Amino acid sequence: MADIPEDDLAESRAALAPMLEATAAILPWLAKPKPARFEPRLNERWVAASQQLYQAWQERHGRTCEVRPAIFNLYTIALETADADCLRLGEALASAADRLEDETPPSRLIAALSASIEALREPAGLEHEAFAERARHFAARLENATTPGETSERSAVLDQLFVDEAREQLELLRDALAALPPDAYVLTTESLKLAQQAEMLEIWGIMHLARQVADCVARHGSELDQPAIRDELDGLLRGLEAGISVVVI
Repeated sequence: MADIPEDDLAESRAALAPMLEATAAILPWLAKPKPARFEPRLNERWVAASQQLYQAWQERHGRTCEVRPAIFNLYTIALETADADCLRLGEALASAADRLEDETPPSRLIAALSASIEALREPAGLEHEAFAERARHFAARLENATTPGETSERSAVLDQLFVDEAREQLELLRDALAALPPDAYVLTTESLKLAQQAEMLEIWGIMHLARQVADCVARHGSELDQPAIRDELDGLLRGLEAGISVVVI
């Protein structure tokens, strides 16, 4: 250092100053944690539901099979996220769950489910940096595994017609829930009608939620004006709204 002229040192410091300042400005951003995309409690529930699904899948050959309920539990949480990639994965899992009812499910479906369920065990859950990319990958794989051939693909026109009618039915359901007291007849008939339409198009997640609305009304027919029951039904209707919104993207 003593052999370097003072003028050269000053010139070097001046040249490096802008870079050092820029580095110093960036460091706080590098240290700052990335903001969460989802509400922490929601992600915790997703992680727990994913682990429950993994456990059910491992025990699927036992006397009781809990895979289907575990898939629809995860799908319900997926609807709460209102995230397109998450919803697509949830819908694909729901469709795969229906195919498991076949006498001999296709081997590629079993393989796709195994890979998807294993990937869902990621501890970071929804917050994993590659979650969206993985969700799209496994949703596509499940969709391919549950589609026997091109002739079974749903029509985009039929999907749009379903969405238009489903939104009208959803408004009827909301009006019925807002009534004093809630209109149990409309809640039951419209939700079952929506479930039937979703089943015809093999939109299993919406079918499942619509049936849940009817089941909730049946279980609490005389208590529909209770705040807790209203909240439960309102949550189901919000789930239906989220699911309907991604049928046609």
